[in-house]
Amino acid sequence: MHVLALYAATPQPFGPRGAPSSIIKSPVPFLSVNSNGTEQDEQGNKKLHGGPEKVLHQYSLKNYELLRAHYPDNAFEAGSIGENMLVEGMEDDTVFIGDIWQFGEVILQVSAPRAPCNKISHRYEIKNLDRFVGEHGATGWYYRVLQTGTLRVNDDVRLLERADVTVSVRDLMQCTYNKTDKDAARAYAILPVLDDEWRIKCEKVATKS
Repeated sequence: MHVLALYAATPQPFGPRGAPSSIIKSPVPFLSVNSNGTEQDEQGNKKLHGGPEKVLHQYSLKNYELLRAHYPDNAFEAGSIGENMLVEGMEDDTVFIGDIWQFGEVILQVSAPRAPCNKISHRYEIKNLDRFVGEHGATGWYYRVLQTGTLRVNDDVRLLERADVTVSVRDLMQCTYNKTDKDAARAYAILPVLDDEWRIKCEKVATKS
């Protein structure tokens, strides 16, 4: 596998309120990756995006196929949902929380799914699109950085390590978003690979009355 594309942006007024956002990104040949972000990509709302647990967001080509199938009137071009990177063969159901991947000289660890927000709906002018991607576990995922460096288009990609007990990005997202499978939520809540934010989300589902 190799990196198909990279994307970056600086915040611009976006949506009905004109709040700053970097969801509309442009292709770039490389990203200079550090432990808290990249030099080329800047988040508009740093309370909800970015930081050491959300340095890079990766989306899936398969997710774009799902969106086109359900909303055929929209093109859903790759790179348009606000992601930083695309790699063919990496999907929400084949990537697992805690996975350690090497991208050229950069080493990243899957930290969490991307929680869908209404900016996705505003981006495509489709009501409740954020709800659709959440329910289907088609949100993509975030990385924390284990080894900094320059990430480049066409870099080789390989899995270095996967925990013996973990959960796929899709299964975790669907469990916490749909809130119907208490048994799964209870099992996920005790996984060592989960960070506190997602552990709490699973616990809430597991104890929901």
